[in-house]
Amino acid sequence: MNSEVKTPGQTYLVGGAVRDELLGLPVNDRDYVVVGATADEMLQAEFAVVGADFPVFLHPQSGEEYALARTERRSGKGYSGFVAHASPDVTLEQDLERRDFTINAMAKSLETGEIVDPFGGQANLEARVLRHVSPAFAEDPLRVLRAARFMARFKPMGFTVAEETKALMRQMVDSGEVDHLVPERVLQELRRALTEKAPEAFLQTLREVGALKVVLPEVDALYGVPQRAQWHPEVDTGVHIEMVLQQAAKLRPGDDFLGFLALTHDLGKALTPADVLPSHRGHEDSGVAPVQALCARLKVPAEFAQMAVIVCKEHLNMHRLPEMRASTIVKLLMRMDAFRKPERVEQFALACEADARGRLGFEDRDYPQRQLLLDVFETARQISSKDVLPGIEGPAMGAAITELRVKAVRRLLNSTE
Repeated sequence: MNSEVKTPGQTYLVGGAVRDELLGLPVNDRDYVVVGATADEMLQAEFAVVGADFPVFLHPQSGEEYALARTERRSGKGYSGFVAHASPDVTLEQDLERRDFTINAMAKSLETGEIVDPFGGQANLEARVLRHVSPAFAEDPLRVLRAARFMARFKPMGFTVAEETKALMRQMVDSGEVDHLVPERVLQELRRALTEKAPEAFLQTLREVGALKVVLPEVDALYGVPQRAQWHPEVDTGVHIEMVLQQAAKLRPGDDFLGFLALTHDLGKALTPADVLPSHRGHEDSGVAPVQALCARLKVPAEFAQMAVIVCKEHLNMHRLPEMRASTIVKLLMRMDAFRKPERVEQFALACEADARGRLGFEDRDYPQRQLLLDVFETARQISSKDVLPGIEGPAMGAAITELRVKAVRRLLNSTE
């Protein structure tokens, strides 16, 4: 292998790396486009080829991705209904034109450092506007989700979606194009959005163009559902979900697991009768079915799905934890299988704290229940079979351990009063 690899053709840094560099953000992933080269020339330069739909080449030293400049044409429905064409005569501008947003359709020459910006990406960066490159945007429904995800990332920097782009997104929803999104890609974009600083903007953007009812109907159904102002000054359950997502992002930045629990914890409120919901209780059990439906449709990981059900059913119990008896708290821990899966305790506590703080005027309130649950669990988990009197076996052993745990928790609670 050569000590210094020379790339055939002209090489440009493209896409998000150029955007983030211009925004002064850290650049984590770098993608390159090679203009005026063939696949054979890339192989001769010792690049390794990967990818089935169109060739992508891995640099023999850095492992970074290099793609030949290409065009795409529509061949069917959905995000995968495209045929790519790569050849030496495809220009850089043609390659950039197939991209989604102008801020992602810029390139930087590796030779000169020049920024190539045929579609006004730098001006839109300065104006903090997310604008589509061309009408071809409407051919890929995944771009609706990407717009929402980019808003989850960039809303804190003042970005908005251009009105003409929103209009195009609405047309994509109305035409049924968004219906062709596959669950795996919806989940992928959702999870990425939940790691951003403003995950609520993902919901807001989708809802504004009518796409939320298509991709997350269980969440869309929460908007407009009223809650008692005494406990929820924001009243609207959908707004509450947005606020809980905000709190989850603050409590543990970048945690899509916690974000998912925050997103799904109140799905039962859309199914709870109006004469019951204002009491705030009654939605826990009714929320299980929509949580399970959402998780099954999106093929959510098993631990996400199981914890989402637990948080849905138990979050109100968590809020009244200081009022509970020791035996009731131990039973709560057992229902979440905490003694076999101890990591669930903090996950559950954080999700409940996000819920408690995700209310207008409650954002900075203390939530002592979180530390109380952690303390109680640490006390209870110290009890094991070695603490049980000799001669007790079988089912009686489990009952004896539970009884000792209750006694230990009771002593803890009495000592803190």
